[in-house]
Amino acid sequence: MEIVHTPVLLKECLEYLSPIGEPYESKALMIDSTLGEGGHTYNFLSKYKNLSIVGLDADCVIQATAKERLAEFGDRVHFYNGWFNDFYANYPAEYDKPDLILFDLGISVFHYEKSERGFSFRYDEKLDMRLNAGSEKSAADLVNELPEEKLADLIYLYGEEKLSRRIASAIVNARRGGKIESSKALAEIIWNAVPANYRYGQIHPATRTFQALRIAVNGELKRLPLAIHSAFNCLKPGGKMGVITFHSLEDRIVKNYFRNLGKQCVCPPEVAVCRCGGNACAEILTRKPVCPTEEEIKTNSPSRSAKLRVVRKIADANEYRLVGVEGF
Repeated sequence: MEIVHTPVLLKECLEYLSPIGEPYESKALMIDSTLGEGGHTYNFLSKYKNLSIVGLDADCVIQATAKERLAEFGDRVHFYNGWFNDFYANYPAEYDKPDLILFDLGISVFHYEKSERGFSFRYDEKLDMRLNAGSEKSAADLVNELPEEKLADLIYLYGEEKLSRRIASAIVNARRGGKIESSKALAEIIWNAVPANYRYGQIHPATRTFQALRIAVNGELKRLPLAIHSAFNCLKPGGKMGVITFHSLEDRIVKNYFRNLGKQCVCPPEVAVCRCGGNACAEILTRKPVCPTEEEIKTNSPSRSAKLRVVRKIADANEYRLVGVEGF
């Protein structure tokens, strides 16, 4: 078993999501909504001896690594293979309501380095990018089938790529000569499509396009708003939920939703009488996002854009709390 991913903001997660009432002596349940190789879960189980965790992951391959890594904890850890939005929308009756929930929305280093699914433009791999093999469309399907305008919109919206139209045009021209099937081929098309001065910036010119395709293939931003809403309602009153984001699109969703949870009234201005309940549903424990220290960024560069936001539940939230939370 080789572990290649280092969990981000680990110290901060252990502190902000510590079981309630330190020193904690009674049993508690945590849901790790994005298990990956099990780094966060391993450390939570090691530190809090009366904690049990259910680990969710859409990718059965990486989950197999986590199962091996976490075997020493026996029946203190359980596993669910599937999308987190499905899990929370149909929360299993076999589990008590959780005391703690963690979402780490970053893609594991495992997927870039070991999955061989074309997540990285550094390798010559099949252009797939699906976290779950059962997903309908691969990255190659989108690259080879989408009309130019829709492809450009996708790259711009999900990748915030200012040269999206230029890149989409180059992709469409290239696929006329045959299907684009590998990550290396796509990266070369993008490299040749952008101006020379754009090739040598802080990031590779294919970075944002690859991000956009990955988000689209796995429905990451579409799943998120309802997933965090359903997860929050699964929490016990007094329980805590933390979300780690890595780019502005997902962070905006989380920030707006948490802000709405903390408001006393979130009814739109045209509603004369409050219909949302008029009470805050959560206490916001991180008024500003918690970011990695300079030391962590030096030792674990993927953490550089991470932001942790945490709330403590007061009461269930209704649909009004989703008003103003962007879905994509």
